[in-house]
Amino acid sequence: MPDLLIELRSEEIPARMQRKAAGDLRKAVTDALVDAGLTYEAAREYWTPRRLTLDLRGLTARSQDVHEEIKGPSTKAPEQAIAGFMRKAGLEEISQAQIHSDPKKGDFYVARTTKPGRAAEEIIADVMPGIIKSFSWPKSMRWGPASALPGALKWVRPLQSIICTFGPETEEPEVIRFAIDDLVAGNVTSGHRFHAPDPFTVRRFDDYAAQLERARVVLDPERRKEIILSDARNLAFASGLELVEDEGLLDEVSGLVEWPVVLMGEFEEDFLQIPDDIIRLTIKTNQKCFVLRKPGGGLSNKFILVANIEASDGGKEIALGNAKVVRARLSDALYFWKTDQADLPDRDKLTASAEKLGLDLAKPLDQRMARLDQLNVTFHARLGTQGGRVERIASLTDDLSKINGAWADGARRAAVLAKADLQTEVVGEFPELQGVMGRIYAGLQGENDSVALAAEQHYKPQGPSDEVPTDPVAIAVALADKLDTLVGFWAIDEKPTGSKDPYALRRAALGVIRILVENGIELQLLPLVAGTLQLLRNQKGQSFGSGEVGSDLLSFFHDRLKVYLRDQGARHDLIDAVITPQSDDLLDITRRVEALGAFLDTEDGKNLLAGTKRAANILAAEEKKGTRIAEAVDPALFEIEPERRLFNAVTQSVSEAQQAIETEDYSAAMGALATLREPVDSFFEAVLVNADDDKVRANRLALLAMIRQATDAVADFSRIAG
Repeated sequence: MPDLLIELRSEEIPARMQRKAAGDLRKAVTDALVDAGLTYEAAREYWTPRRLTLDLRGLTARSQDVHEEIKGPSTKAPEQAIAGFMRKAGLEEISQAQIHSDPKKGDFYVARTTKPGRAAEEIIADVMPGIIKSFSWPKSMRWGPASALPGALKWVRPLQSIICTFGPETEEPEVIRFAIDDLVAGNVTSGHRFHAPDPFTVRRFDDYAAQLERARVVLDPERRKEIILSDARNLAFASGLELVEDEGLLDEVSGLVEWPVVLMGEFEEDFLQIPDDIIRLTIKTNQKCFVLRKPGGGLSNKFILVANIEASDGGKEIALGNAKVVRARLSDALYFWKTDQADLPDRDKLTASAEKLGLDLAKPLDQRMARLDQLNVTFHARLGTQGGRVERIASLTDDLSKINGAWADGARRAAVLAKADLQTEVVGEFPELQGVMGRIYAGLQGENDSVALAAEQHYKPQGPSDEVPTDPVAIAVALADKLDTLVGFWAIDEKPTGSKDPYALRRAALGVIRILVENGIELQLLPLVAGTLQLLRNQKGQSFGSGEVGSDLLSFFHDRLKVYLRDQGARHDLIDAVITPQSDDLLDITRRVEALGAFLDTEDGKNLLAGTKRAANILAAEEKKGTRIAEAVDPALFEIEPERRLFNAVTQSVSEAQQAIETEDYSAAMGALATLREPVDSFFEAVLVNADDDKVRANRLALLAMIRQATDAVADFSRIAG
């Protein structure tokens, strides 16, 4: 079957837009062709800084004929109704319709029509202009004389040429012509803008990709990444160094070049007194370059850059030019670094803030925190300042330290210093180093290692794959920070809505969940939420939120916990079976779900579930009918042995399960329930629940209620599928 090649060549497309744009092109083209009745075998998109390409294989040459049967009115219908049917079906005479008979409705007209299929070339030429003209870019522009006309083409950068060829491998492909403004689709493109700017003709994808390679364009973005990574590693190795790999930077750089040429630059060793994180970010942010590491650790004064041209001097001038810019940026970074370690010029004005927060103005980081408070930097218009927030976080760590056994004084000290680096010059220049610089500066002024670590890790985890704090001090500050954020925004009714979450509250809740579950911390959320809300009320001198803040926020935690546990492989029905509106110990919920899942994977678990559901269904049906159920089971009313055995088993099982639950040994609780399997099975095999005797029936229903009560101690079995 024929193949389709499409290339849209333009001036430089921003690297961050390329991957999505290529995927959007593939989806738009394939959707349109399928909607038009064509099918295809495979489609793959490619992109470079100057082109989006689609290689679509095995496209059918023609859409199939469409046969349609249109049901018409009765043969006795008025002429007006018959005329309307003829217009709808495209009939010139009613004799062209067939007559069908129905025993109930009588005779009626039916028209059978056939809509001929269309050639793929015609369909492609028909859909492509609309796809290109309606293509969505985050930012787009118009250009040229046609830009003043209504409906003129908009593109991210001026579109320069369009390729559209179609045909089987064994034949000369057809060029599908269509026009957009002054551009006409053809089979001509050009290669690298410096090395091979002359136009050349292409036929199909394989020929196109090979010619581009000869014209110094590597079409496949993954191959460009492989070339950059391999050459960078080899160049570093040849200098006795190691490449500090960065997947995000590699993605970005591969989107900046069509013909990657890896070079090495160098800067003065004096700049190595700057922390590695600052050097790496300076070079990455300003020049899109990779840093190199010495074999013994620590960064080298050499770096890797990627050019888009093979220079006649081997890239010497390009490397020198990049080094000049890197040197200037590192000079700025060195100034910021030294300034942050010096006393602030307004230190004398910070005494009141220092006394309020217990800060030592002889220390640079303490000075920055005092200034943050003294300047009344706003956290949120309705939630007060950053200084006020730090006070709340510090107070919260007192309670949290008692729960997780953290060093209380260290946790409070870490909480007070955690936001101080927001007032440093380095973080002002590189916001992504927030927390990292807090740790570095805390270490420089002699803070305890746990305190310094907490200054960085209290922001973590910042996503599902980010590391979770494990140091008790860092855990206490991280939990306090996130709980204050969540409670505060819930109190002012600024909750996430739909896909909108401007304050990253879902991430904060997931962070709390991961910290608690992955560190095995038992914590009741509702008292902490209430305490946090009271701190906010005391600070602002007004009422914040309502009595529903705690329950509503807890429900939000439950929703995020469900997502987290499902991602871990837990069944949604087991989560629903364990969670109640009052469940505020997230670790406890997680352990119950794990134990329940393991139990239901056993034969005892599966059979007990079936028996429990049978008991629940009988009870529900009888309760609906108003049948009397005894308040307590009376052993004197037992008529056969299976009743007595079930009663004894349930009584013992409930006692053992309750003891296990009190010690949070949910595996043991499930083991206690497992002993019910055989007595429950025997009961239903031998006992007629709805006995004729009212007292016996009520007693047996009470026995079923005991089964439900026993299992409800662990989970709501009625919510479990199966």
